[in-house]
Amino acid sequence: MAKKKKIINNKDKVVKSVNKNLRSSTRKLKPILRAIVGKKVDIAIRNLSFSEKRITHDIKKTISSAIANAENNYQYDIDKLFIKEAYCGKQIIMKRFRPRAKGRAAPIKKPYSNLTIILSETKKMEKHGTKS
Repeated sequence: MAKKKKIINNKDKVVKSVNKNLRSSTRKLKPILRAIVGKKVDIAIRNLSFSEKRITHDIKKTISSAIANAENNYQYDIDKLFIKEAYCGKQIIMKRFRPRAKGRAAPIKKPYSNLTIILSETKKMEKHGTKS
């Protein structure tokens, strides 16, 4: 039995970039990703370059890859791109052991994550006045 292909309505211009096997836990990635969702791409990259977290370098590379996909494969305007979604998921966990006192061993868990960045192109919105 063949798998059914999902039909995606392409009303929204969307570009996706996935980075698998990031050497960081999802717990450390999520706050960084929450901070960049909804921002323009150039502002998000600028914010990540000033961050002191180690993993921001890999997030920046994934965003740059998504920008390159948008520019080369779909001919989108880079200046109009913003980060629509950014999420991470669990991958494998390497298990190691550290020797402890009296012949015991303590486990060390080295988690990996998947990172997905989805970019979209902004549309010109008509303003209908202020809300009151």
